[in-house]
Amino acid sequence: MRVVFTRVPDGARASCVVERDDGVRYRVREGIGRPELPHDLVHLLVELQLRDDGGFWGAVADGAVFAGMDHLDGRRPPHARRRSDEAIGARKDRLQRAELMAGLVRQIAADPAAGEPRVIRAARDHLATLPDATVDVPAVLAAAARLRDAARVWARTRPGDEVVVDWPRVSGRRAVRR
Repeated sequence: MRVVFTRVPDGARASCVVERDDGVRYRVREGIGRPELPHDLVHLLVELQLRDDGGFWGAVADGAVFAGMDHLDGRRPPHARRRSDEAIGARKDRLQRAELMAGLVRQIAADPAAGEPRVIRAARDHLATLPDATVDVPAVLAAAARLRDAARVWARTRPGDEVVVDWPRVSGRRAVRR
């Protein structure tokens, strides 16, 4: 799956375009464009770095279509609604964890000097609603570094330019490229 984030002028309506491996494209509506990394790009990078296919982007790659997504083109596969419901249902608890992890990593990324004690304290706060939640501290620090790198790239990206991120192909699915 390929996700294309087009930089919009600050204050303009933002979105990204998902080109799934099955050949279907969707626009994912986001909030208003701001100078910092788009929320959905943060999620994508964190989920990739943590190798977490249980979040939003793993669900989309697996066929989920959320309310904030608009079909652009490509033939939707048979039983697309059922497949979407199954992809979301299989991740019900993991979707919340992915949201919380993105917030945790974003907070750690804001402090380049953060180390293990800071990650552990922040994880306690961010994951307090999840029973038995644990974090891989080195993975969180690596994801934070990736967000800082992406923020530098985004800051240099002009309106109209794109940042493209690929999600690993979902095994067992036939890739269709235009």
